[in-house]
Amino acid sequence: MMDFTAIDFETATDRQNSACSVAVVEVQGGEIARSYSTLIRPPRLEFSPFNIEIHGITPEMVEHERDFTGIWPELRPFLDGHIVLAHNAPFDMGVLKSSLLANHIEPPEFLHCCTVQIARKAWPELPNHKLNTVGAFLHVDFRHHDALEDARACAAIPLAAAERLGVDSVEALAAGLHVSIKSFDCTPKYPRRFDRPRPRMVQ
Repeated sequence: MMDFTAIDFETATDRQNSACSVAVVEVQGGEIARSYSTLIRPPRLEFSPFNIEIHGITPEMVEHERDFTGIWPELRPFLDGHIVLAHNAPFDMGVLKSSLLANHIEPPEFLHCCTVQIARKAWPELPNHKLNTVGAFLHVDFRHHDALEDARACAAIPLAAAERLGVDSVEALAAGLHVSIKSFDCTPKYPRRFDRPRPRMVQ
């Protein structure tokens, strides 16, 4: 069965531990069964103008929202024991990992797969495999960089690819396209690398 969770994070800055929005869409039997989305107050109420321009979330919008620890009990059930898909999974898995480590939260156990890789293998003829490009190709009408809209568009990719290949599970889809499914790794990496120079922040 096509059972999985699609996830999307938006961040306040280029720091991975700056999630300001998250959404998940749970697919069961090839149909969206439930979804969850929320704004998040990042650890530092700092936002890069570049990031604000992308997703439209401002410090004022999240000032009174819960932090990652506060929303985690609602988010975790969508991840534990699931196959989790994300468009550019290294980014979203990195945000999740950094947020868990920063808040000393026991990590969930799940497998994950990248829909960019799925799209590249399923539709190599596309000019690129950005979410908006693939979404347009699949006739998915969505508002890019809104976390819930992006999660829904992400979910459409493995469903369409599975139909094209004639398979009925994410595992079979990944095997047919030679795409990897990995275990979520929340092991901290040491030594810590210096942060990249940050753009000017607005507060």
